[in-house]
Amino acid sequence: MKWFGGTLAALVPAMLSAMLVAGLLGAIFERVIIKPVYGQHLKQILITTGGMIVAEQLIHVIWGPDLLPLARPEELRGALVFGDVALERFRLATVVVGLAIFAAMALTLNRTKLGLLIRAGVENSEMVEAMGYRIRRLFVGVFVAGSALAGLGGALWGMYQEAVTVAIGAQMMVLIFIVIIIGGLGSVTGCFVGALLVGLMANYVGYLSPKIALGSNILLMVLVLLWRPRGLYPAGKS
Repeated sequence: MKWFGGTLAALVPAMLSAMLVAGLLGAIFERVIIKPVYGQHLKQILITTGGMIVAEQLIHVIWGPDLLPLARPEELRGALVFGDVALERFRLATVVVGLAIFAAMALTLNRTKLGLLIRAGVENSEMVEAMGYRIRRLFVGVFVAGSALAGLGGALWGMYQEAVTVAIGAQMMVLIFIVIIIGGLGSVTGCFVGALLVGLMANYVGYLSPKIALGSNILLMVLVLLWRPRGLYPAGKS
C-alpha cells in the first residue's frame, strides 16, 4: 500500500485548499451576518442554515445542478479484513482524522491560555475585554477555524460519496442539527458524544428498519431534551 504515492499524494493539498476557501468564506460570512448575533446560539444556527440555502442556490446558478464525480484515492478503497470483521479503509482514515481534530480542540480549549480566553469570552466577553484582550478578534478566529473544519468535513463527505452535488450540505443538515441539540449548544464534547449517539442509533435502527432511521434520531433528540433541556453537555462544559 503506497500511502504517499499515486492519487493519495494530492489528497492533503486538496483538503487544505477546501479548508482555506471555506475559512475565507467563513470570515466574510461572520463579518456580514454573524456579528450581530454573537452569544445567541439558536439564532446563529438559524442564520447559518439560511446562509447555506442561499449558498446552494448561488452554486446552482453559477455552476449548474449536475453531479460532479469525485474519485476516491485508490489507496483508500476496499477494506481491511480481520477474521470475520471488515473495516473500510476510508472510514478508518476519517475516524483517525476526526479523533485527531477532537483531541486538538479539547486540548486547546481546556489546557491552553487561548482556550481559557475563548471560554471566558463566551461567559463574559466584557470582562475579557476589560482585561485588555481583543475578544472580537478571537471570536473571528474561532468562526474562521470552524468554517475551515466544515470545509474539511465537506471534502471528506464528498470523497465518501465519490460525488459532489449542490445539496451536499443539505443532505447532512438535519443530522447535524440533531447532533448539536443533543450534545448541547456551544459544546465540543457534546457534539462528539451526540455524533456517536446519532451514528449508532441510525446504524442499528437502519439495519432493522431503514425507513425509520432518521425518525429514530429525532426521537432520540426529543428524549434527551425531555431529560436534559440544554443538552448533554451545555456550553461551559466543553
